[in-house]
Amino acid sequence: MTRTVIFDLGGVIVPLDFARAYRAIEGRSPYPAHEIPARIASTGLVPELEKGRIDPREFAGRISEVLGLRVGYEEFCELWSAIFPPRTLIPEDLLEGLRRRHRLLLLSNTNAIHFPYIRRNYPLLEHFDDFVLSYEVGAMKPAPEIFQAALARAGCEPAECFFTDDVADNVEAARREGIDAEQFQSCEQLERALRARGIEW
Repeated sequence: MTRTVIFDLGGVIVPLDFARAYRAIEGRSPYPAHEIPARIASTGLVPELEKGRIDPREFAGRISEVLGLRVGYEEFCELWSAIFPPRTLIPEDLLEGLRRRHRLLLLSNTNAIHFPYIRRNYPLLEHFDDFVLSYEVGAMKPAPEIFQAALARAGCEPAECFFTDDVADNVEAARREGIDAEQFQSCEQLERALRARGIEW
């Protein structure tokens, strides 16, 4: 029997639109949108932020320098968070219903800039009992350490957990820890996977 349902965040609950963010940054940068991803990647700083190994303000300063941005920290955070469109991929009533019968965990590769923004802008996250976040754990999916942290918060055996993520490698990593997992493709597909397991909402 499933006691805890674990959700990924980006690409499952909230969509990710990187092109949207690059266009927003382009408006404040001397570089065109198509050059921005490579410039960001060249720093190697994004995984460091996601693992909580660099202070967000230092990160903002160093990325701003690479992108030629002349913005304050708060504006940088808004630009950096423009990857999140306002809609969601699953309805709030699904989470609300699941929480009445199961413990709900959020398991996300995220950072100290994005997650506060998401908490402010997506009220449906209030339905989660706990958050397991890469920048707090110090490890990112698909590393086993972050799944072990999630199991410690789940309060039940791995086989009593169900996990969904849009990334196949993360789903396989969860299964290696004994967690029942399914790759997210759409809300309709997720609902079918839940019903097949007797998970009601």
